[in-house]
Amino acid sequence: MKKIIIVEDEFMLQMMIEKMIEKMGHQVVAKAKSGDAAIEAVKEHQPDLVLMDVKLIGKYDGIETIQQIRAFSDVPVLYLTGNTDKAVIERAKDTKPMAFVIKPFEYNGLREAMEEVVPNIHAD
Repeated sequence: MKKIIIVEDEFMLQMMIEKMIEKMGHQVVAKAKSGDAAIEAVKEHQPDLVLMDVKLIGKYDGIETIQQIRAFSDVPVLYLTGNTDKAVIERAKDTKPMAFVIKPFEYNGLREAMEEVVPNIHAD
C-alpha cells in the first residue's frame, strides 16, 4: 500500500480521485486545495506519490508548489491538469514530473499513469 497525497482544488474531483486511489488499494494520507497545504502535507506524511493539479487556490499554482517541494523532497509527482497550453506544460516540465494525466480521465488512465510513475505501485 502506497501513501498518496491528492492536491486538487475542486472538491468533487478530489473525492472521485480518492475513491479511485482506494480502489487501487492505496492510502490517501492527505488532500489539499492550496499549494501551502500541499507543502505541509508532503513534509508531514512523506508520501510515495503526489497527484498535483496545476490550478490551485492560494498564492501558488501546482507548478510553483512542486518547485517549493523540490527544495526538500524528491517525491514522484503526477500532474493532473485540464490545461494543455504549451507554455504551462513547459513550465511544469521544469519541475521534473513523472507524468501528466489530462482531465477528464478515467480510472484505468490514472492507474496506468501511476504504474509508470512509481515502481511496484500495484497494491500489496
